[in-house]
Amino acid sequence: MGKGGADNNNDDNNSDTYRNKHTVHNGLRLSTAMTIDLKCIYRPIVRLLFPKKVLKPRTVYLNNGALQPTGAADSSTQSQATFPANIVRNQKYNVLTFLPIVLYNQFKFFLNLFFLITAISQFVTALRVGEIYTYWTPLGFVLTVTLIREAVDDILRFKRDKQINRQNYKKLTPSGAQVAIHSSDIRVGDLIVVSKDQRVPADMVFLRTSEKTGACFVRTDQLDGETDWKLRLAVADTQCLDSDDQLFGWEACVHAEEPRRDIHSFTGKITVGLVSSKEISLNIENTLWANTVVASGTAIGLVIYTGPDTRSMMNNNEPRSKVGLLDFEINTLTKILCIALCVMSLAMIVLRGYWGSYYVIVYWVRFVMAFSYMIPISLRVNLEIGRVVYSYMIGRDVEIPGTVVRTTTIPEDLGRIAYLLTDKTGTLTRNEMVFKKIHLGKIAYTTEYFDELVALLQAYYVPQPEPSPKNYHSGTSGYSGGHRRNLSNISTASFTVERRRYMPQHMRVDSYEVDRDSVQRVQQAVLACALCHNVTPSYESYDPVPDSPVVNELSKMPPMPDPGIITYQASSPDEVALVQWTERLGVALVYRDPTSMKLRDPNGNTLAYDILHIFPFSSETKRMGIIVREVKTGEITFLLKGADTVMATIVTASDWLQEQSDNMARSGLRTLVVAKKQLTADQYREFDGRYNQAKCAMQDRAEKISTVLATLERDMELLCLTGVEDRLQEGVAQTLKGLMDGGVKVWMLTGDKLETAISIAKSSQLVSKMQEFHIFPAVTERQDAQKELNNFARVSDLPLVIRDEDLELLMKYYSTEFFELAAQCPAVVCCRCSPTQKAEVVRLIQERTGARTCAVGDGGNDVSMIQTADVGVGIVGKEGQQASLAADFSITQFSHIYRLILMHGRYSYQRSATLGQFIIYRGIIITVCQAIFSAVFNVVSIPLYASFLYIGYATNYTMFAVFSLVLDRDVPPRLVISYPELYKQMKGRPLSFKTFFVWVLVSVYQGGVIMYGALLLFNHDDEEGWEYGDFSHVTDITFTAVIFTELLMIALVVRTWHWLMIVAELLSVAMYLVTLIIMPEYFDEFWIYSRDFVGQTALLVVIASLPLYGLKYAYRKLAPPSHSKLT
Repeated sequence: MGKGGADNNNDDNNSDTYRNKHTVHNGLRLSTAMTIDLKCIYRPIVRLLFPKKVLKPRTVYLNNGALQPTGAADSSTQSQATFPANIVRNQKYNVLTFLPIVLYNQFKFFLNLFFLITAISQFVTALRVGEIYTYWTPLGFVLTVTLIREAVDDILRFKRDKQINRQNYKKLTPSGAQVAIHSSDIRVGDLIVVSKDQRVPADMVFLRTSEKTGACFVRTDQLDGETDWKLRLAVADTQCLDSDDQLFGWEACVHAEEPRRDIHSFTGKITVGLVSSKEISLNIENTLWANTVVASGTAIGLVIYTGPDTRSMMNNNEPRSKVGLLDFEINTLTKILCIALCVMSLAMIVLRGYWGSYYVIVYWVRFVMAFSYMIPISLRVNLEIGRVVYSYMIGRDVEIPGTVVRTTTIPEDLGRIAYLLTDKTGTLTRNEMVFKKIHLGKIAYTTEYFDELVALLQAYYVPQPEPSPKNYHSGTSGYSGGHRRNLSNISTASFTVERRRYMPQHMRVDSYEVDRDSVQRVQQAVLACALCHNVTPSYESYDPVPDSPVVNELSKMPPMPDPGIITYQASSPDEVALVQWTERLGVALVYRDPTSMKLRDPNGNTLAYDILHIFPFSSETKRMGIIVREVKTGEITFLLKGADTVMATIVTASDWLQEQSDNMARSGLRTLVVAKKQLTADQYREFDGRYNQAKCAMQDRAEKISTVLATLERDMELLCLTGVEDRLQEGVAQTLKGLMDGGVKVWMLTGDKLETAISIAKSSQLVSKMQEFHIFPAVTERQDAQKELNNFARVSDLPLVIRDEDLELLMKYYSTEFFELAAQCPAVVCCRCSPTQKAEVVRLIQERTGARTCAVGDGGNDVSMIQTADVGVGIVGKEGQQASLAADFSITQFSHIYRLILMHGRYSYQRSATLGQFIIYRGIIITVCQAIFSAVFNVVSIPLYASFLYIGYATNYTMFAVFSLVLDRDVPPRLVISYPELYKQMKGRPLSFKTFFVWVLVSVYQGGVIMYGALLLFNHDDEEGWEYGDFSHVTDITFTAVIFTELLMIALVVRTWHWLMIVAELLSVAMYLVTLIIMPEYFDEFWIYSRDFVGQTALLVVIASLPLYGLKYAYRKLAPPSHSKLT
């Protein structure tokens, strides 16, 4: 239980952190400093000009400010004018900031900044090389596409915001009338009426509801991602008013805490009256947060927070922008090309000779401009469009239906994963809890013996004649037979001594006689499970309202409605599992409201209880409790259930609890300890007074409440130990095995106890069942941690299991040493992990290993981990969509990650690596031709080709064919799925310094062959010289040869042809041939129709390409790729 109560706010400090570090991958050391970091300069200025708003507690008057406090003014009281307007604004820009911010985000990348500088330099006449549009057209195209995309996205955000801001609501007035009001016009202090299925427009204190129970359900999936409905309680004093307009005559004010991000807690109180004031505590159950939806009845609330002060808006911070490792690598290679460009330009200056400093600078810049095509501006655009294609392919994959790509910038990182960090509950398991076992001390009942429990409960609730003293034989059992289970004679405190005096020691059950104390103990344990929870039954066609026989008739229940139309609403599936189990045994929950609960016993009788107090579950306390009073007898009982680690110190000493809890955990069950304590009326009154006083505290309320509760949580009677099973999802074992075969190391981070985590690790085949674990011993001191770390170093080849306290100590003092050793383990299991620890583990793995991490989870407590990881995968599960919405990729079940990573990740990385390097090759080959031309013709800094041809070269003539590489694949999907080892063999190989320099050599070779070959074909004596016609023929041949050589190189690179690739090749050829025909001003039309042109061009293309085809054939024969054996 409690996994649904996710702490989704632990990543506040992590979400805005940009890790500027160096990553080492296959010998390629990459600087991640892709941006110009000006934060250290402008942040102090921004803080000075726009100081951060200080959030303070506030006092809101119920009658909209008509009532003023007496005496000194309350410092926390503020007028409506000081509170922000209730306007939802999700836009990134406004009219003034749109252009500057978009341009800054574009030019912080090196590629775009370089081309901006080169384009601006062309306005200087002395530096101009070619036509200005040659440089501004590609840059303008990239910027225009970006501006249009950002403008469209922001306009759509504006329209969505406008639609929300103009939603109509009803505002309650002092006359009792309701007037229409737009959401954007709502102010703090307004009384707003929210109808069923209507969105709550602002954060409100829940005052009244049309539901007779004084409670209503709200849907919070748009706030916290959880699909379970939440029960909210109207303030009792306002709910009991006769009419809504009496709220304005109610002299009261609400004291609310300062606006906070925490959506799971609230501290406030209502002060009623001026002279003899009364204080009413307010907590999370008395609130309606903005963006939740009222699911039942009509609610009236007092607005306390609006606009940016609401919980919803405060949690709307954008997660950190994730940049793929491929972008870092490409950026590094681009910088290398820039250095090469500068060196080439300097070499040309040396060849030209020294003509003075001015001419050296001018000509150096001119050569840089002439060679600038070495750095292709289309590189980032092609990669971005390629990622859109990969995302489309992932979303359309019928083998993984329901997969959604939410971040299109990192699909290649799916092919670089080294560490997979996964949650357990709801991720590896189904999060469908099934009650499997109950242990009562010396007695244990599993599923095959639950029918015995049914018989015992039926026997207990069957009315039996009151025994008299004469037929009670003290000291004799009269026990002639035995029940099928070995029942214990542990006593129970649920009956008075007077009644027990005349009870026979045994009773008959199914023709057997069993110990009465054991029957009573079973009944008390089952009854405690049926009462201690936060489950509410809801009926689709049968509504047990307070006026129906279900509620009013306490002695006899009408026939139970069809269970198929009853649904249980709770914050945790564990809770529902317990209630469903008690229902199957015959003790069914049939009605619940904020102050009462009704059960039906196996004979159809009503068991009515008043709910006096509820103490909800939290991840800090790891337990939940309830105080109930039986209506019939007036007995007050405090029931408590929780994790064995915390309950062990609360219950009376037990010699079996720890052992049996460990045994259940080893069987893969989630355990809960259930205990009770009888309270006298005086004890309860004293507790109630101190508890209500603590609840009204505005400072340190949680600590004060905890202190008061501690007085009850001691020496409680241990009733039972329960075990529920969360079955593994389909295909988990095969998925984990495949990932590990692919070289991915799997870490399981779970909040469950150690034994449960080990059991799941074995059943999921994270480790083999016969494999030994190294369980890190519990340590409390730094010296002990160091000693155990040294011991761990000797067995670091074993799977590691570590608890949260030990992990915290190691991360504090020995994080580097620990993660170096843990990285060598085949698998790691971290148990009892908090959401913060999960995110911290991910961050430290990234820092210590430099490897790419993938985090998988399904609940709100996994959001921090998902957003911290390089790749976050969210599973749409029982706990809602919070993890799915925060993730980069959303899947419907864990086994889909196998295909997502091993196939789509592998293909995406391989395709982008090939595409990026080919575009770089395309820029280098034409730059080599330019450099040779400049060197041969008196070291001139004029362009070799017409400006139009340069633009067409990067777009029409080669763009479609080059981009079709995003459809290439080396191995069919069937083999990729069948042999996950292919994933491990590919890591880092498609893109490295080695492959980069191979492409550089290919570019230099082909550019040299084409340019020098053309010059040799038109060789002239020195006296004869070059004529313009000859020069035109050289440009015609070389440009055409470059185009066809590139198209042949694409055919050489392709490993699996797709029909669109063939179409793209033919389309590129056709577009170039059409240009030759319709634009004779750029070519010698008589020359290009001649046989000499065709023959000489073909000769250059063959010489440039044929040797590479031969080398590829020889390489495949001598060193065939590993996957060739599979095909």
